[in-house]
Amino acid sequence: MTLEIGIEDLVEYSFSLLLIITIFGLLFGSFITMLVYRLPLGISLFNPKRSSCPNCKHTILWYENIPILSYIFLKGKCGNCKENISLIYPIIEFTTVTITLLLFLKLGLNIEFLTITLLFYTLITLSFIDFNYKAVPDYLLILALIIASFTAHFDFQAALMFAGGFVILELFITYYIQNIKAKILKDDSLKDQVSLGDGDIPIVAIIGGVLGVKLALIAIMLSAFLAIIPSLLNSIIKKDIETPFIPYLSLALFLVYINKELLISFTNGQYTI
Repeated sequence: MTLEIGIEDLVEYSFSLLLIITIFGLLFGSFITMLVYRLPLGISLFNPKRSSCPNCKHTILWYENIPILSYIFLKGKCGNCKENISLIYPIIEFTTVTITLLLFLKLGLNIEFLTITLLFYTLITLSFIDFNYKAVPDYLLILALIIASFTAHFDFQAALMFAGGFVILELFITYYIQNIKAKILKDDSLKDQVSLGDGDIPIVAIIGGVLGVKLALIAIMLSAFLAIIPSLLNSIIKKDIETPFIPYLSLALFLVYINKELLISFTNGQYTI
């Protein structure tokens, strides 16, 4: 007996698998929105079991909680009190499903896909909490480090090197801000400012471990460039807004990881047009 698989069967199989991965990403995106809301406020993930409107405490029904679609159908408003629903929720869901699909297309369905996807889910959670509060829970940083260490070819030496390097860099830059820049600008508020948050160092270690030395350097430079953009906008509108760095580190890690083979060819001088 022979098993023959036609092109139509392969297309149907591929479409079904992509659909499953999409649903998987959307469900986790919805779960991450709950984490981003509840974790900083110390609300249990299990009690209450169902989410509610922060304004009117209306329990969100299942059809009001379909990722992305419910936001569109409800026109961005609570189904009960019509209070605006934060745009951050569909953004998180869209980000999560997009990253899930891109990682699946790159890696296929295997252990590395599951591990690296779980890592980026944790980084998404950290990034949006950092956006909202300019601080992140230590246990999430530890969890991200643990997950990262299980990714394929994790370079512990590079992770320690980048973490240590950034600790020293933070020491010098913070000294400059607090002791030199504060005197030059005669701004006493700078005496309490630090250049990097404590949460940035573990993310830098993850970047070094996951990408290795060469690609990690590219990711760090890219993250700095990405972070400059909102800083310049804040300067233009003359608002002194602290820029969280974890989102840009995480975004740079993803962009470099997803283009890893191409960048390796460039750094090794093997890429030709």
